[in-house]
Amino acid sequence: MPSIQRLSLSLTAAIALAGCASGPPFIDQMQPEAISMAKRRAQFELNCPTSTAEVLSRETIQPLVQTFRFQGTVRAEYTIGIAGCGQRTTYVVICPENGNSCFPAGSRAGILQ
Repeated sequence: MPSIQRLSLSLTAAIALAGCASGPPFIDQMQPEAISMAKRRAQFELNCPTSTAEVLSRETIQPLVQTFRFQGTVRAEYTIGIAGCGQRTTYVVICPENGNSCFPAGSRAGILQ
């Protein structure tokens, strides 16, 4: 009996350690790509190659539908503020969990001069 308990304890410890070694959370992994995407779009729309970006907010959005047969995609949503050349604006950027890139969902407001 003691060997079964040791085996069970060893397996539990191995599973726990494997979960810790999975890397940073998805929202942290995609943040640099989201910033880059918003900055590239703003550089074009503002005609300002020296614009700077700052994450104003971020959240993980769960799928609307989750059943045993279908599960939607988890997404990270970032609101990124861009400033440069006397102008500023904000962009919403969406990053799907099963993708390797992000896309700008749109601007939250018009460009402020």
